[in-house]
Amino acid sequence: MEKRVVITGLGAITPIGKDANETWKGIENKECGIDKITLFDTDNFKTKLAGEIKEYDPLEYFEQKQAKRFDKSSQFAVIAAREAVKNSGITEENTNYERVGVFVSSGIAGLKTIQEQCETNYVKGNNRVSPMFIPMAIANMPAGNIAIEFGFKGESISIVTACASSTHAIGEAYKTIKQGYEDVIIAGGTEASICSIGIAGFENMKALCTSEYKNRASIPFDKERSGFVMGEGAGIVVLEELEHAKKRGAKIYAELIGFGSTTDAYHITSPNPNGEGGAKAMIRAIEDAGIKPEDIDYINAHGTSTHLNDSTETLAIKTALGEASKKVKVSSTKGNIGHLLGAAGGVEAVICVKAIENGIVPPTINYKEKDEECDLDIVPNEPRKEKLNIVMSNSLGFGGHNASIIIKNYKE
Repeated sequence: MEKRVVITGLGAITPIGKDANETWKGIENKECGIDKITLFDTDNFKTKLAGEIKEYDPLEYFEQKQAKRFDKSSQFAVIAAREAVKNSGITEENTNYERVGVFVSSGIAGLKTIQEQCETNYVKGNNRVSPMFIPMAIANMPAGNIAIEFGFKGESISIVTACASSTHAIGEAYKTIKQGYEDVIIAGGTEASICSIGIAGFENMKALCTSEYKNRASIPFDKERSGFVMGEGAGIVVLEELEHAKKRGAKIYAELIGFGSTTDAYHITSPNPNGEGGAKAMIRAIEDAGIKPEDIDYINAHGTSTHLNDSTETLAIKTALGEASKKVKVSSTKGNIGHLLGAAGGVEAVICVKAIENGIVPPTINYKEKDEECDLDIVPNEPRKEKLNIVMSNSLGFGGHNASIIIKNYKE
């Protein structure tokens, strides 16, 4: 018999908040966390803006030795996981840590560490490369470091599917608990790729917005959109088998009821213009949830602010939901925080849960010019007070990866 899977903990660190509640308040207050890049000198770059974690000091969270041994992506992951686990109330007294997994992903993980150590190798020689280089850089270490931090000994994996990574992590964690293999899984994603090599790579493929106006840079679904704005941070949810959560008296925020994923098999960076892959992922999630398209109240779209993504995702939503697409509310919160790459789905899952909890539909901020290709109800600029029962979150990644999860207001 398949198990029900609920969400009992939330954690985040984003450009608009040092925790999940602060991030949500930023969404409610229409805050834009995008600003001038301070992490490196941008004089030789066209790209001037990003969504950085403001006034971040790792020594506020870690002892100096640990901070030096963690790439920033691992730091963000552990910070968000600490909040989520504390929020969930999980302890060794009420939970068997042998059955607690960690499914935390990153699209690029230790990119800044890779850049720094390559520079060291070039300038100072190979014998000066840090012995911690590989453990800091590899993509599984955010998950591994969370498991070590808490002593969680269940399955620990990191799924890398570019910008769909953390939605895949949450979806696969849901399936693992649903089938009875684990009682609890810490799931989500982290990213810290705002460094010169990261910006250069995306800039040279013409993927980034080069506007210097923070409120007209990340503008999902807007006709004047010209590329995404990179963000950084982490989003973590605690997924738990329902009866396990009830037995220990946990607060249940919401229920995860559906997951679908597909591959475009079309192009290394561009989605299939007909939206077929994204539509099929949504359809699979709807079928897995056992609901109808018209049951979905709100979709947190991938909505990156690139021309092709937003128009293609609009078409995919229309294909998947049919007539129901005319009524469903759709927004992208990347106007608030930028695009967190592999962490995007984790943060957006947290936002979806908070939207259900507070009965507020997040707006698509910075919106100005209507695009006929993006003709859904994108909740422009202002949040809407409305009861939400079922919401969907979409993520799409380079390589043609598509993932959708469906979250429901929990009822006995």
